[in-house]
Amino acid sequence: MSGRDIKASRAALMEILSGIAEHADKQAQDRCPYRDRHDRCTAKFSCRNQVPDDENADAATCAHDGTFGYQVAWESNPRLYDKAKSDIARIRENRAARREGRKSPKDAPTTVFELATAQGVKLASSCRNLGECHECIVDIRTGADALSPPSPEESFLSGSYRLACQAAILDPGADISFVPLHRPAKILTSSTHRPIPLKPAVARDGEDVVLHGRNVGRAKGDLYGLAIDLGTTTIAIELLNLETGEILASGAMENPQKFGGSDIMTRISYDSGAHRGELQKAVINGLNREITALTREADVPAARIYEAVLVGNSTMRDIFFGIDVHALGQKPYRSETERAFRDGTRPDTWLRRPMRELGLRGHHRGVVTGAPLIGSHVGADTAALVSALGVAADDGEITLVVDIGTNTEIILAGQGRMLAASCPAGPAFEGGLVKYGMPGQDGAIEYVRVHEDQTFETRTIGNKPAVGICGSGLIDLLAELRTSEMMTVKGVLKRDRRAFDAVIDPVRGITFSAQDASHLAQAKAASFCGQALLMKTFGITAKDISRLCLAGGFANFIDIDRAQVIGFIAPVARDRIEKVENAALQGARELLLNMDRRANLTKVVATIEHVELETAPEFFDLFVDGCQFKPMPADMGAP
Repeated sequence: MSGRDIKASRAALMEILSGIAEHADKQAQDRCPYRDRHDRCTAKFSCRNQVPDDENADAATCAHDGTFGYQVAWESNPRLYDKAKSDIARIRENRAARREGRKSPKDAPTTVFELATAQGVKLASSCRNLGECHECIVDIRTGADALSPPSPEESFLSGSYRLACQAAILDPGADISFVPLHRPAKILTSSTHRPIPLKPAVARDGEDVVLHGRNVGRAKGDLYGLAIDLGTTTIAIELLNLETGEILASGAMENPQKFGGSDIMTRISYDSGAHRGELQKAVINGLNREITALTREADVPAARIYEAVLVGNSTMRDIFFGIDVHALGQKPYRSETERAFRDGTRPDTWLRRPMRELGLRGHHRGVVTGAPLIGSHVGADTAALVSALGVAADDGEITLVVDIGTNTEIILAGQGRMLAASCPAGPAFEGGLVKYGMPGQDGAIEYVRVHEDQTFETRTIGNKPAVGICGSGLIDLLAELRTSEMMTVKGVLKRDRRAFDAVIDPVRGITFSAQDASHLAQAKAASFCGQALLMKTFGITAKDISRLCLAGGFANFIDIDRAQVIGFIAPVARDRIEKVENAALQGARELLLNMDRRANLTKVVATIEHVELETAPEFFDLFVDGCQFKPMPADMGAP
């Protein structure tokens, strides 16, 4: 080897070593040495950024975003000292009791959190049970009198909701039952997956990663993103490879904001009060747990998630982004972003915030993008649905889209027009207000038939013992009660001319009352009015509709014939009706993967006419008519 070659080799080696040293220097500044490549924490001491592993009590995930001096995080919270001393004292007392052959009262769970652990129920807590993270909220069903009064840390909660770590058990012998707010959902977990051209906001530029035209660092592997459908009752989420479009993992859960109300108006009221920010905190904590689960399932680091596209109704979207939603609770029911758009101070109603600013897990320079609003309470989820289904005003045929949920949205499009309306249906068909109502989870009655002797045949999700009745089961039940003439069109239950409560499952004691029917009637009437008024505004009847798309919570599980029997959906011919799964999540995914879809959606949204149902002169009469359990008239909507 010549001297020149040796010199060149030495220079190349020095360049490599220099790069290694530079990289190591940067890592030493902002990456904790105890954090492995899967974002797991290997430290054996307490740190503020540790998120406990729900499946392994001895493991934890590192939640920091790699942008701060991690040493500060190792300073222990002073309150942990007192807790540690208390735990040590209790352990010593238990050991002493066992040595002396006596049973210590300390052996019994002292809080609802410990009771849950003893029962094998895993509750989240990233504050070491100090009442600071607000992740262990539970709904106390029985035994509330056996618990301590709410602590100051629980001041943001009301009714039967408690922080499990703060609810001390005063009577160890009491029968205490509870339901965690963070529960996996059995619905809204699937959506149509169709291949589309890949043109995400995230791309490679040589060895670097560019996000929305900005260099965000070196590429260390594949590029990932999230599609999120943030519903009032349920949340669905997908983890995708942005370079292949592949869905790597997906999940769903109940919205953990339930403690702030079961519908959007009560959540607006809650978030506009003294505890503003708690709902945002709850949903971000819940999403972070789901993101942790998805990245583990897919075996990918969360630090490579560069963008999340989030859709939801106007209230859910704005609460997530920390925007004041007070204006959405009063006329003309417009969000701050819609007001600014109408005033000309914003070019559109899209939102974008850094993940780091919101506290969402992902790349330290990643962003969350919120899809645009259509108008008032018709929000980003409906916009995403329109994008996914390809609904357009210039279609020759007329399409009716009904997105069924706590806040039902309706789109009617074709022949040069596109109308949209929001119907505050409430939570009755989602598990609220009805005594034995519940979400679509294991043990929920989803199928009901009435025999000639007026006894009930039921089937539950997962073939588990019946716990309650979900939305599809309630539609079945109402239709069966009507066709068997056990219930009048006005929801009055009668047997031998006497009012009674129907016993759906005598073994489990599940019943159905006229009051339950009343709540469902009002929820159904909202959807009834929305469909009827849009058809009237458009100047058509059900026979003119070429395509009726059913989307949302339980739409894919309802019996369409029975839904039409009670007037839940328009009397469109059966062969023109299709169930489109979770089209809002599909839209979020396609907006994540293709920037052209975003540009097109901006144009489409600008053409949609928002119809305010409550201002229509015939609204009240239609609502009263819609409260009756009978089919919608075939000529409904005719001028």
